[in-house]
Amino acid sequence: MPFELTSSAFTYGKHIPQKYSCDGQDISPPLAWRDPPAGTQSLALIVDDPDAPRGDWVHWLLFNLPAGARALPEAVPADSELASGGRHGQNSWRRPGYGGPCPPSGTHRYFLRLYALDSTLDLPAGTTKLQLTRAMEGHILAQAELMGTYSRE
Repeated sequence: MPFELTSSAFTYGKHIPQKYSCDGQDISPPLAWRDPPAGTQSLALIVDDPDAPRGDWVHWLLFNLPAGARALPEAVPADSELASGGRHGQNSWRRPGYGGPCPPSGTHRYFLRLYALDSTLDLPAGTTKLQLTRAMEGHILAQAELMGTYSRE
């Protein structure tokens, strides 16, 4: 089986329910994955919107998730550090945790990318996407992707 990221809330390329947006409860959707490759020591999640007017908009950064984890529940708390040991980075609103789709106009794509890493990352909570992606360089064993769309029209 391939390394795969899924959600019970939406499927690849389909509409993200309003509940997970700024127009709804603005909570993170449930996510599940399977079969990270052998040697995985931690997982990192990056959720962003490349269609934002000012360029890439980061909605969620989460890293140092345990290698044995296979899911994230709906409404992950925005705590800097999770009980599992995972840490939140800083989203484009300059805060930890999830921020849902909230496009100013049109339909935007939201990419959820889960990375299997061969190490844990020596980064503090509040790390930016640039810092996270630089720290992951040379440590990515596999990547799984889920993409959803959202429009406020």
